[in-house]
Amino acid sequence: MTRVRRQTAAGRSVLTVLTAFGLLAGAALTGAAPAGAVPAGRPGKRIAPGVTYREFDITAAAGRTHAHLLTVDLGNPHVRTDLLYPGAVAARATVSRLADTAGAVAGVNGDFFDITETQHPGVEATGATVGPAVAGGQVLKAAVPKGQRFGPALPPGTTTREVLGVGTDRRARLDRLSLTGSVTTPQGKLPLGGLNQYALPQNSVGAFTSRWGGASRVRAVCGTDTDRAAACGTDTYEVTVRGGRVVGAVGTPGSGSIPSDTTVLVGREQGARELRELAVGDAVGVTHDLVAATAKVPYAFAIGGYPVLRDGTPLSGLDDTASAVRTVAGFKGGGQQMLLLALDGADDSRTGLTIAEEAATMRDLGASDAFNLDGGGSSEMVTRDDGASGVTVRNHPSGGAERPVPNGIGVFSG
Repeated sequence: MTRVRRQTAAGRSVLTVLTAFGLLAGAALTGAAPAGAVPAGRPGKRIAPGVTYREFDITAAAGRTHAHLLTVDLGNPHVRTDLLYPGAVAARATVSRLADTAGAVAGVNGDFFDITETQHPGVEATGATVGPAVAGGQVLKAAVPKGQRFGPALPPGTTTREVLGVGTDRRARLDRLSLTGSVTTPQGKLPLGGLNQYALPQNSVGAFTSRWGGASRVRAVCGTDTDRAAACGTDTYEVTVRGGRVVGAVGTPGSGSIPSDTTVLVGREQGARELRELAVGDAVGVTHDLVAATAKVPYAFAIGGYPVLRDGTPLSGLDDTASAVRTVAGFKGGGQQMLLLALDGADDSRTGLTIAEEAATMRDLGASDAFNLDGGGSSEMVTRDDGASGVTVRNHPSGGAERPVPNGIGVFSG
């Protein structure tokens, strides 16, 4: 059973006393965070071995905001992290449901996602995320083109392929995951341009597997590499491959669940023309994987978003004007300790932080690296108390209720 935490007047008065003792900063967190910008040395509440939770106020440019922080010791053999998701890429559920279903002791929301398709009448939003995703060591999806993403502008020099992940060495790191793969046909080998994505690159062929779910694949051929709102393509083709053979083809992308032994290939423009060369019965092989830019070990899990702090230095060009409720993940100690922070969306504390202030806050908490996740109505943190049957929502979602999201970061104990 999920419970929503309601902040009491008594709890607020305690925070006021802490402020009076100088544990919280009164200056905006822009540039280098001032000493004491967040309370230091307070142990917080133990959620599980190696997992603690605490909350505190931050005073930023737009006013006071309330923060919720999880500290996760990845070096503790009883602790692990993984991707929370509802069993399909193109599906959504609340963070509390995702955590309870997976048996997590804590969690936060994750990547930005295809939340609305007002630019494409008649096309339903898929709910699929922007960036790559790895869960339980298994590749779920690759990143959409940069011009097709949802969310605020990316910092200069970053892409939709950015991830925060934890490797099989139990260390967190920032990285980029790029799709590699091919489609082998009787006519030759085609490069694979997408994997379980709500938007495919122009002129490409993308693969959809059972991990996609039952959502329509029409959105995959809408927009362009530089304009998400551009019209849907009309030169499209879809081929169904089962057991290594073509078993069907249609001119328009379809919908419905995909069996585990089946891959659906969707082509647009030149990719569609290549797929039209195939006939029922033709042998087709499809390979796909995600290749890390820096990691030398496989990822146990990885999630999309974008970096805001790297090696103790905020990225250049971070926005310092728009304040919002945000979720951010980071790490310190060479990746052995993960920090998960979600801001509160209650009416009296929803002023939030700018991206620049977010980076400074994480650095002040000791993080060497930090990674921005989806915010606003998606921002959420949950924890499960000892003996409880379900998690408790620790922050107040800014929309007044939990928003269903496609994924998140789960913390597990045992």
